[in-house]
Amino acid sequence: MSECKFEGASHLDQGQLAQVGVELSRAARVRLAWMDFYRATQNVALVCRHFGISRQTFYRWQRRYDPLDLRSLEARSRCPRRRRQPSWSSTLEEKVLLLRLHFPRWGKDKLAVLLRQQQQPVSTSMVGRILTHLKRQGRLVEPPRNATPGSRRALRPRPYAVRKPKQYAVFEPGDLVQVDTLDDVLFRRGL
Repeated sequence: MSECKFEGASHLDQGQLAQVGVELSRAARVRLAWMDFYRATQNVALVCRHFGISRQTFYRWQRRYDPLDLRSLEARSRCPRRRRQPSWSSTLEEKVLLLRLHFPRWGKDKLAVLLRQQQQPVSTSMVGRILTHLKRQGRLVEPPRNATPGSRRALRPRPYAVRKPKQYAVFEPGDLVQVDTLDDVLFRRGL
């Protein structure tokens, strides 16, 4: 991109911005340069080509731009303005916590059934949100898993078939041997 000087621009450098009492982020200073360049050229297509931005982006920031308030060029927060508030009572939260402490391996589905049996009208998803809320607060700690996910085999160390580290160096034949076996019960029975 070529260096372009333009007449009549009110572009302020970092020192001048500090004198005015405005501290702008780097992105906001770039947007201010867009607006200054546009003020000097009055050509949106040229501004967009020069800075490598789309017209939509330029027009969005031009709508937001207030020359008397340079902070209008700062990016706004993207978090939601209103967050979902918990719709459950503290008594329901305590009941879910007590049930989960009594049945530590049960999930939201089984706990919801137990709560309905206690005449507590509650949905499964609400029980899940309560459990997540309790974990985030640190009031509910998951017990350590003693099995690999998706299987019923307990996690116990294997005395055989111990993996070698990736950087294991082989110096002579026979240092590293792999044997795959297939135990066929049909051959033992003679079938």
